[in-house]
Amino acid sequence: MKKGRILVVEDDSDIGNMLRIYFTGQGYDVDLAATGSDALTSTHANMPDLIVLDILLPDMDGYSVCQELRASSRTHHIPIIFLTQKDSRSDRIAGLELGADDYITKPFDIEELKLRVQNAIARAARESLIDPRTGLPTGAIIQEKLRELVTKKEWALLYCRLEQFEGFKEVYSFVTGDESLRMTAAMFCEVLAEYGDEKDFLGHAGGGDFIVITVPAAADTISEQLKQNFNDRIKEHYSKEDLDRGHLVVPQGSGDGIQIPLMTMSIGRLDSTAKKFNDLREITEAAMEAQRMDATTS
Repeated sequence: MKKGRILVVEDDSDIGNMLRIYFTGQGYDVDLAATGSDALTSTHANMPDLIVLDILLPDMDGYSVCQELRASSRTHHIPIIFLTQKDSRSDRIAGLELGADDYITKPFDIEELKLRVQNAIARAARESLIDPRTGLPTGAIIQEKLRELVTKKEWALLYCRLEQFEGFKEVYSFVTGDESLRMTAAMFCEVLAEYGDEKDFLGHAGGGDFIVITVPAAADTISEQLKQNFNDRIKEHYSKEDLDRGHLVVPQGSGDGIQIPLMTMSIGRLDSTAKKFNDLREITEAAMEAQRMDATTS
């Protein structure tokens, strides 16, 4: 089982490839970016669990990359470790003030870097900032973003649920269930990267529930693409027999068993034009009611 996804931002190809090979061997998925702009694009398209970020980059410095990531609601939770030759006290303070989680200077001890990476990812999970299965914000971060909607002028909320997810896990096991969640999270990132904006927020509320906060103009297109892409890609997680049959069968004594439909995605859409919301409870109740209505009409 993979330990997580790391984005290494390093313009020195020798160092970048060395880190990719090493951390891949340690059980991580590793993406490489040689410039700051590539790092921002990669982060929004394929959310990492941690970023190892060089400061001296050819297009924009690592401080600017860190600042942009911390300013975005979709990426501000991701742990960042600066890896750089700049070792003065003022450089360290500048990086930490921008919200970096750690700071390591070159030349570095690879075993020390490995431990710091492990600790940063584990710390984020312990603090309920990210879901370890999907790498997406959860818990307190989602609640904070939903509370902001009370005073925000223009917004659209998509409450997305994987229908029949629990039944799927019962038949295929929690391991395959986690794999389907990782696929779904990656698919969300791809859709938002193409049809959304870097200011959009994506969170995993637990189980098969996901949250998207975007603008009203983009909400319908994002919703349509999410459903279409999910229906296409979830087929990879079913056996040919179940796909041909069109449902799962849970054995039940000596009978024919219980039939469970294949997974689909229902999405409840809520936006700032609907009504005046006074608190988090009203928003979540209205969003879940919209999701339930979509589930019954889909």
